[in-house]
Amino acid sequence: MNQPIRSLEARYYTDPGVFAQECEGVLARTWQFACHGGSIGKPGEYTTFEIAGESIFAIRGRDGKVRAFYNVCQHRAHQLVQGAGRTKLITCPYHAWTYDWEGKMKGGPNIRAVAGFDTSDVCLTEVRTEEFLGFIFVNLDEDAEPMEFWYPNARAQLEEWVPNYKHIRPLEWVEIPERCNWKVSVENYSECYHCMLNHHTFSTGVVQPATYDIQPQGYCLRHTTECQNLDKMTYEIHSGFKHWDEYSSWFLWPMFSFQVYPGNVLNTYHWRAINADNVVVWRGWYSVGGEESAAVRKLALQDRETTVEEDIRLVESVYRGLKSRGYRPGPLVVDPACGVNSEHSILSLQRWMREAVDGPCASEPRTRSGARRADSSDFTKRRRT
Repeated sequence: MNQPIRSLEARYYTDPGVFAQECEGVLARTWQFACHGGSIGKPGEYTTFEIAGESIFAIRGRDGKVRAFYNVCQHRAHQLVQGAGRTKLITCPYHAWTYDWEGKMKGGPNIRAVAGFDTSDVCLTEVRTEEFLGFIFVNLDEDAEPMEFWYPNARAQLEEWVPNYKHIRPLEWVEIPERCNWKVSVENYSECYHCMLNHHTFSTGVVQPATYDIQPQGYCLRHTTECQNLDKMTYEIHSGFKHWDEYSSWFLWPMFSFQVYPGNVLNTYHWRAINADNVVVWRGWYSVGGEESAAVRKLALQDRETTVEEDIRLVESVYRGLKSRGYRPGPLVVDPACGVNSEHSILSLQRWMREAVDGPCASEPRTRSGARRADSSDFTKRRRT
């Protein structure tokens, strides 16, 4: 007799040691969001960010290409830049060693006094970078597979759902602190089993929950559903694009998601793990050229006052419960037919979470929707061939 598959043990969420493993492993060996390319649109524009405890900065070069570097001078290790801005040269504030936008050393005070000193031997340490529909992603693993391997077909699908993506720019960013482990928040996002009970506005005024489903595409979880009947929608839909009457989401493991609301409205989630007990979710909303849009602002406000606030209460309660000595991992509700009242997506997600800490398990049960890919990674060992 088959036994139900149980949820992860609480330690995967609450143990600071597990979080430390994740910083060294999965968070440093997966594709992580850096910035939107529009924020560094001109050569010499840069922005800083943090990945797995490392300070990184991205800068656009003379050739128009975005490159990312560890934010550390190759002289005596002072950090090079802070925040965001534009610069003619990257100049270390400690001893004024300078680098160009491609990371090559240009000069420094009195270096000619050093016999044999060759500036061509010194350059900043570059980080793997990919541009994905105008969004910049980085991976600290120099041997990592490209994003298309990790998230097959996601780019092509998003280009179809957001055909004007080249003209899309950020309209607003909202930082949402949550007192929980990052994986609790990601799990909550990755199932709609809780939606009808907890998200009334979303379930009755945006989507039709009966059509909601989530399926894995490599290390992507693809959400699909139809929009609510037009006479019940909480906002007006204006779009001449395909899929105008659908909702879809592409969660890119481990910490980023593209969402396209009915009307082809693009928005994003980006999780930044602070420690085992805290995560900040950056909620992004976009418009053509980043220009003011009353419709997008209205939808963003509705989302913030309903779904976002509702989810904060849920994830923080779950995390308190995970710290209770009375918690025992219960069975996941995995329906072979999938659908909204099934946790088949959590089965896949928790497999990735477990692999990130313990490595892959070949004997793990398989289902139609959660079948292991032949290339499923051990995040501490995967290398490109």
